[in-house]
Amino acid sequence: MLPGIERQPRKKLEPSPERLLAVLHRWRDEAVRAGRTITRIAVAFEAGRDGFWLARWLEARGVEAHVIHPSSVAVSREHRRAKTDRLDTELLKRGFSGWLRGERGHCSMVRVPTLAEEDAKLPNRERECLVGERTRIINRIKATLARLGIRNFKPTPRQAAERLATLHTPEGMPLPPNALAELQRDLARLGLVIGQIREIEKARQKRLEQEPQTKPHAMVRRLARVVGIGIETADMLVNEVLSRPMRDRRAVARYAGLTGAPDESGARRREQGLARAGNARVRRGMIQLAWRFLRFQKQSTLALWYRARTADSRIGTRKTMIVALARKLVIALWRFVTTGEPLEGVALRPAA
Repeated sequence: MLPGIERQPRKKLEPSPERLLAVLHRWRDEAVRAGRTITRIAVAFEAGRDGFWLARWLEARGVEAHVIHPSSVAVSREHRRAKTDRLDTELLKRGFSGWLRGERGHCSMVRVPTLAEEDAKLPNRERECLVGERTRIINRIKATLARLGIRNFKPTPRQAAERLATLHTPEGMPLPPNALAELQRDLARLGLVIGQIREIEKARQKRLEQEPQTKPHAMVRRLARVVGIGIETADMLVNEVLSRPMRDRRAVARYAGLTGAPDESGARRREQGLARAGNARVRRGMIQLAWRFLRFQKQSTLALWYRARTADSRIGTRKTMIVALARKLVIALWRFVTTGEPLEGVALRPAA
């Protein structure tokens, strides 16, 4: 939208930030020639695969850049709605205009992280991918051996490759040559993945020791003092959610994806379960941590609260309340690492 210009220009560009900036400056000059004073250039685009580099690049050149949360834009609910680049542009333009006017409900903006904040998340995410790859390789090795009738082989020890050559089928025959070659390649791949996981863990420990007073590192060390929370979980929670500037506890729970999705219409009242609109890594990690918290912090206030509400021992009640416990726990941990508010009844390891 150009002030003082009747036409509403649309321009399809190649993915080039320099050309985009040139077009923005050309449109600004057109508005100035039309007699308008331009003090601000605002740009918005949907969050997606390209990340946030364009927003940071534009901000460094004096352009106000915003990233729209894709699921926050209201769309037609027709069964087969028309969808084109032109229609999507008009839809985003209306939502962005309403947001700039301060009207609620048009769309939501994603906070643009710094390059350092994005980079800090990568080791934990890479390790998560490598652990999944390790599990897939181990399952593949075990499945190959199970087809041959061998079930007592462990692929993870360092001597696995040597022991593989001595294996025999139940018929007393050595492993077939093609199967043996495949297993040897899988073991080599498994050793590489395990070595990369160890490298990531050593590098993280080295960073924590070299820069213990850096804010995220201090949060990780403080969180790891809670019995039942290890360095891996603490690092994930700090870099994914706890180090982000959050408005209040509701924002923390919402970003963690641990809020409900009520469905109310007239006299009908029902819950659809978790909204799942937040960070999936945090949600999965907090559900696992909530079960682990009950095991290691039995005398804590939150554990006693959970047991009091699941005294009927029904599976449905426990599954519902573990989500509520995870929500309360992430809020308590957020307050613990940001404001120093103590965790009632929680056992802590001695400070290093």
